[in-house]
Amino acid sequence: MLPFDTLITIDKTLSVSVYQQIANQILMLIKNGIVKSGSYLPGTRELARMVVVHRKTIIAAYNELSAQGWITVIPRKGFIVVPNLPEVQPQQWDQQKAGFAYESSMPSPFYKTNQYGVIPLASDTMVHELIIDDGHPDMRLAPMDLLNREYRSRLKKVQTFKRVSATLAAGSFNLRETMISHMAQTRGLQAQASNIMMTHGAQMSIYIAASLLLKPGDNVIVGEPGYFVANQVFESLGANVIRMPVDQDGINTDLIATACQKLNIRMLYVVPHHHHPTTVTLSPQRRMRILELAEEHNFTIVEDDYDYDFHYSSSPYLPLASGNHQNRVVYIGSFSKSLSTSIRIGFMIASADFIAHAVHIRRLIDLKGDHIMEDSLAALIENGDINRYLKKNNKIYKERRDHLIKMLDTYMKGIVSYEKPDGGMAIWVKFDPNYPIEQISIKAARQGLYMNNGKLFDNNGVSYNAIRFGFASLTLPEITKAVQIISSSLVLTLQPK
Repeated sequence: MLPFDTLITIDKTLSVSVYQQIANQILMLIKNGIVKSGSYLPGTRELARMVVVHRKTIIAAYNELSAQGWITVIPRKGFIVVPNLPEVQPQQWDQQKAGFAYESSMPSPFYKTNQYGVIPLASDTMVHELIIDDGHPDMRLAPMDLLNREYRSRLKKVQTFKRVSATLAAGSFNLRETMISHMAQTRGLQAQASNIMMTHGAQMSIYIAASLLLKPGDNVIVGEPGYFVANQVFESLGANVIRMPVDQDGINTDLIATACQKLNIRMLYVVPHHHHPTTVTLSPQRRMRILELAEEHNFTIVEDDYDYDFHYSSSPYLPLASGNHQNRVVYIGSFSKSLSTSIRIGFMIASADFIAHAVHIRRLIDLKGDHIMEDSLAALIENGDINRYLKKNNKIYKERRDHLIKMLDTYMKGIVSYEKPDGGMAIWVKFDPNYPIEQISIKAARQGLYMNNGKLFDNNGVSYNAIRFGFASLTLPEITKAVQIISSSLVLTLQPK
């Protein structure tokens, strides 16, 4: 008999279960020809004694190998490696042996996007010691243990899997029902389940809403500088993107009124809380004016409230969607920004007829979301875990914002300028033109720090030479080190006047 006690080793520090480790190692012994086809494996008691585990662990390992078709049970004899091993070799149907099939461009025509090549496709094996994102939550603080607890609990319930797939296109009914009171309590927003659709993040909501509102040649108003990915969506749909300047009070409503007198405006895209990228908050006066203009000129407002949950200086203004907007507001939000970017759960709130058509579009690109994860999130909202998490993280993120400001003043005073945001997870940091971010980012990368080069925010030849410095995802020492690296990259990038 083979010395299985030396051929099989168990490491209990691994995340892989012991029975799976044993099954995997026996499988490798079979594949490598050490355990021959047609040969018998030791009995469960004997192998358990040899590798010093419980017999039930060996039974589980053998069951796993049997389920995969590698071994079979012979009554009163034991476990035998099957004669015809389940390694299926594909048959060659094309007699001409070609090289790598995708090494050249596609010969048949396809419709190319206008923004092709703006965002490089980087390898996910690229690792940076530090990353300055544009305002993401700290995944390390997310209540993943609580969410996983709820998820595992639901996986054990038979009724979890007895739902008609088509009914899940709008998202988990449990979560949509929970959202009714959650939106009312946190945002003063009145809605029913028929007004709510869950999505894979705010970006999906933006795309679906725009698809229902815009056709080629339609006019949409956005802020400038603005959220470049949303602008790309509108342009890809053939709409005319009309950019309105954003100042310390938000998007300029006087210029919106002027545009409405000259053009037929179909849609206004606005980020009222912590505008992307400048982080400014839309003033109450301009909020009221936007609602007036929407009624007067009959256009739809897409309100992207991705960053509502984090406020440090004062209570937030209620969303436009909480006012008397006469069904002219499509409200978009995301739990991905509140909890973790890995939790892809966003939402859209609008009139019931609009949501019905939005659900149809969603099914064309994504039949349904992860209803088990959505149910799990609903449970955390209902029992108060989410509110407790947000309250705790507000204090943490405020401390990180203040620390970033201190570091910027310490290491780059006179080189950068910024306005202290009253909330959110990023600061809009503008660099002196003599210090081009494009060069700074290259030198910072050599020291293990990733920061974008600012080009994403530039438009029509206008260079802001600015970045959104996301502070929420970085600890205080990480913020300090990131600023120090940027500071050390400044000297070599100074441009003569």
